[in-house]
Amino acid sequence: MPVLKPTGHVGRIVWLGLVRDRDAALESQAVERLVATFAGPEGEAHGGLVRPSCSRVVAQYPKGTTIRNTRQFSVLAAEDLAAIAAKMGMERLDPALVGATMVVEGIPDFSHLPPSSRLQAEGGATLVVDLENRPCQLPARPIEARHPGFGAKFKAAAQGRRGITAWVEREGTFRLGEAIRLHVPDQPVWAYLEAARRN
Repeated sequence: MPVLKPTGHVGRIVWLGLVRDRDAALESQAVERLVATFAGPEGEAHGGLVRPSCSRVVAQYPKGTTIRNTRQFSVLAAEDLAAIAAKMGMERLDPALVGATMVVEGIPDFSHLPPSSRLQAEGGATLVVDLENRPCQLPARPIEARHPGFGAKFKAAAQGRRGITAWVEREGTFRLGEAIRLHVPDQPVWAYLEAARRN
C-alpha cells in the first residue's frame, strides 16, 4: 500500500540558484536548470552525501560529527519571500541573497510542509523534505551589502517563512518554469508530539 499521497498542490519552479563557494559568500547565482544527483545539485557548495553536524543538531551529535547531508537544497516559497520583504520594508527580496537553491510558487504554507513529504518535478527529479529551515544571521551580510540598513531585519522577518531543507531521493534535472507536485505521508500526527515539544 502506498505510504505517500500525491496531492492536488502543484507549484511552479520560479527561481533556481547555486552557492558555488560558501566560504567566499552565501549568495546564490541564478541558473536556468539544476542537475540533481544523490549528492545534491551539481556545483553546489552545500552538496555532498555527508556533512559536518552544526548547531541545529547539537542535541544529537557533537559539532563537526560527520552525518548524512539532508540539507542539500534550501527551498523557499515565492509567497514567503514576498512576505519577508514586506515585513522588512522592502519591495522585493532577491532569493540569491538568502542562499536559496530553489523558489517554488503556488504551494500553501510551504515552510511547514510535513517532514518526509516529497516535491516531485514533471521530469521525475524528486526531493525529500527534511525540516523547516530556521532563519539565521548569515543572509544579513549579503542583504546589507546590497540594501544598506536592511540586513539586520531579515532574521526576525523570516520567522516561520524561511522555507525547508531537502535532499535528493531521485536524480534528475530541475528546470525553471517546471511544475512540481507535493506528495505527503499518509499517516496521522504522532499523538505525543505536543507533550514532547514541551520538554
